[in-house]
Amino acid sequence: MQAKKTWILISPIVMVIVCHLVARISMQFLGNWAFIPVMLSIWTVGGFFIWLGRKETLINSNWLKGVNGKWGWKILALFVGLLPLPIFLLHWELLKPIHILIPYLLIAFINPFFEEFFFRGLIIDYAKEYPKWIVILYTTFFFALNHPLSFGMFSDLNSGWTVFTFTFIMGLAWAVSYYKTGS
Repeated sequence: MQAKKTWILISPIVMVIVCHLVARISMQFLGNWAFIPVMLSIWTVGGFFIWLGRKETLINSNWLKGVNGKWGWKILALFVGLLPLPIFLLHWELLKPIHILIPYLLIAFINPFFEEFFFRGLIIDYAKEYPKWIVILYTTFFFALNHPLSFGMFSDLNSGWTVFTFTFIMGLAWAVSYYKTGS
């Protein structure tokens, strides 16, 4: 049990390393389409660790339960999730070709659940005995780091400190909301 817990707690580091390597390698062969193997690697690594921790987390977790707590935390989580919307609206014309739109929609609908189950669900649930602020910062840091190191490889929009800072703020709000609402 302790070995499994250790692997799950270091899994954000594993995810960042694996996804960054996949992005570097796939960029050589696929160019801007490298986001597809990157997404598949995020889902594979995250899915593996979610599967590894399934008994202790999925059965006893709050992942799929209703949200408790004050409305302010629910609104904050939703508001933060909608912050990228203006950027999307400024560049929506890039998604007009159907061969770009379909992968984008699949990713847009699947990936948020994977990231939340992994970063806010699995890792936070496995780190219950640590101080909340350390767990919040730990999960938020690796959530934010994964975006520019994985997606910033083939997208100027997703690279650099701006994306890290923006996703750090989003991850921070969602981690605190997870604690405050229980889901």
